[in-house]
Amino acid sequence: MPVANSIHHSNHIYNYFKSLKLGLFLSDVYLNHLMTIMVSIFLRGYRGKTIDFAEVSCQHRTTTAYFLNHGKWNDSELQDVLKRSVIQTIYREALLSGKLIFCIVDDTIASHTKPSSQALHPIEAAYFHQSHLKGCQDYGHQVVSVMLSCNGIILNYAVILYDRSKSKIRIVQEMAEELPVAPVISYFLCDSWYTSAKVMDSFIRKGFYTIGALKTNRIIYPCGIRRKVSEFALHLKKTDSDVSLVTVGGREFYVYRYEGKFNDIPNAAVILSYPKEAFGNPRALRVFISTNVGLSTQEILDTYTRRWPIELFLRQSKGKLALDKYQIRSRMGIQRYWLIMSLAHYMCCMHSGKYCTFEEGYRYFQEQIKTEQLMNLHSFIKNGAALEAVLEMVG
Repeated sequence: MPVANSIHHSNHIYNYFKSLKLGLFLSDVYLNHLMTIMVSIFLRGYRGKTIDFAEVSCQHRTTTAYFLNHGKWNDSELQDVLKRSVIQTIYREALLSGKLIFCIVDDTIASHTKPSSQALHPIEAAYFHQSHLKGCQDYGHQVVSVMLSCNGIILNYAVILYDRSKSKIRIVQEMAEELPVAPVISYFLCDSWYTSAKVMDSFIRKGFYTIGALKTNRIIYPCGIRRKVSEFALHLKKTDSDVSLVTVGGREFYVYRYEGKFNDIPNAAVILSYPKEAFGNPRALRVFISTNVGLSTQEILDTYTRRWPIELFLRQSKGKLALDKYQIRSRMGIQRYWLIMSLAHYMCCMHSGKYCTFEEGYRYFQEQIKTEQLMNLHSFIKNGAALEAVLEMVG
């Protein structure tokens, strides 16, 4: 490798690419483009602009942009490598520890400014979506994220663009269908959007019970009578023998447990929950379902809180990996960037072969790349480079 190019090269990242055998389907040219994006992510903190790539590469920014938008490389191969690595890590841990596996699904919006109707090249696959966080319609891309966790190991399995070509329900169904059968008791954790009979059936076929939130307009059959959950909840009293007080995450809640038919599920546990200070307030009512009726109410609610890692992943991805700041217009380029972002997250968590937090791994790569660049720069100077050339290389 020319000494000039070595300034922007990381042996740590390149060796990790080799350990994943990416060279089997990516040429050296494409591996270098991938290297440029990774170094940009870790060294400068990628801000979503293609100019960031040029700051850590001797190539023009448009070269890396072309790699994302038009490059003739097989991104599905990279996706398969990443998914297999996550599955192997999580399922192996489950077999060794006997601990539960959790498949966690959530979605978020990568917000963008709506382009003018006169824009010649508007960003592709962007629409208005309902933002529950903002309480209004938000323009941008909706991201469906799937994570797997076991015994404290938490890894991102897939990040999928919802582009209206298929429903979010179908997207998650397909994720369930491609998972291997779980080797231990496992749970699919989700919010109320994904607690559909189709999704829950797809997961139970792979050995995953569902614990998720429900909308209050869902139907239950107390004493065989068809009722909306919200209507049934109006008749509950604190003094009812079936109403109890539980503590979840340091807060107290009044809960009622229904067990019986739920849509096409012959027997499920449905938990109606109010914060202690807001019992009877329809706006405070929260409802949860478990397809494993063998769990206690406390266990169901405690397990549901295990969804938190996916919220943290989405926050980290926006803060460190530019999930909502990228300036890429093509659908293919966006999906490829999200895939590389997922690879970066996996590398951070598994760089040593043992799991560590994303923050720890991110700092590790930052420090290693900075050290390598100083060593490469020293070698560049030692080989007699002129001062002007040195200054040009370090930007």
